[in-house]
Amino acid sequence: MTPNSLNFSGGPGALPDAVLAQTREAIASLPETGLSVLGMSHRSDWFNAILHEAESNLRHLLGISDDYAVTFLQGGSSLQFAMIPMNFAATANAPPEYVNAGYWSAKASAEAARVCPAKIAWDGRSGGYRRLPDLRALDVARSSAYLHYVSNETVEGLQFPACENALAVPLVADMSSDFLSKPIRPDLFSMIYAHAQKNLGPAGVTVAIIERSLLERIPDGLPSILDFRTHISHRSNYNTPPVFAIYVLTLVTRWLRFDIGGLRAMQDINERKSRCLYEALDSLDGCVTVHADRRWRSQMNVAFTFGDKRLDDAFLVCARERGMTGLEGHRSLGGLRASLYNAVTPQAVETLAEALTAFSDERV
Repeated sequence: MTPNSLNFSGGPGALPDAVLAQTREAIASLPETGLSVLGMSHRSDWFNAILHEAESNLRHLLGISDDYAVTFLQGGSSLQFAMIPMNFAATANAPPEYVNAGYWSAKASAEAARVCPAKIAWDGRSGGYRRLPDLRALDVARSSAYLHYVSNETVEGLQFPACENALAVPLVADMSSDFLSKPIRPDLFSMIYAHAQKNLGPAGVTVAIIERSLLERIPDGLPSILDFRTHISHRSNYNTPPVFAIYVLTLVTRWLRFDIGGLRAMQDINERKSRCLYEALDSLDGCVTVHADRRWRSQMNVAFTFGDKRLDDAFLVCARERGMTGLEGHRSLGGLRASLYNAVTPQAVETLAEALTAFSDERV
């Protein structure tokens, strides 16, 4: 295994070895142009073809219909936290509603409140963000601008199950940390967005999938760069886009589509990885505590602790000695965290599981 495959960081996450190899070559010289990808013009025919392929691959992998626009933005999810209410809340009959299920969804609702009145439909803060609600059971006004939630909370290791039924209110989902990890039904959402640095590629690009009918809500007078219609009409090339990040995203979607065989195959791999790690943690006879309640455990991020900072720190040392990195817990929660994004191999997860068992036998 390469050091890259033993990278369990919550973000930026690991990239597939095949993608890294192609990226390394492209930084020196693109096979198609002879120029470095870092110096390619965003107005070139080459980059227009990359934009087209990136969108085409996403539409194929996810089954996105022509009823939805796909655009590539900058600013990460943090910009979307403000941009979404700016675009879609002003002309609605009732405020947007937010599910506060963890660190990132709480940031999203707080940012929205700076833009417009925003209602909290459910808040898990008092329970330490260990469980999730049933979205269909929430008391959300039908006239609400939209219901927003984060599909996978990276800090606490919580993940919503796949959405299977349409809600009576437009549904907006931040899928940054589990996007492309499994099949989804885009037609059940009014908007899906995801920044790159988890399963999509390096930081710098954000994918937005927006139902075209939702665009009719956008008020006139927004700054052009904060209006989704601007980016859609300019085919993600309104201002200088992150050429390098979009190129690597395209390589990742090629890898998923042609090397892995699609999102159903990727889901099978991810289920095998998470099952391996959770079984190892659960077998440690109470020596380790997993943060999330069992029903809501994430396949992407596993937050856990030995219950003693000295033991957590000692395990980090042992993990580094075995070549593993990125296992520190988020600064807001502490403890340990293993992120099992698409590029993390089953063999790497088995190495982590074996290290946890050996450490527990020796130290706990």
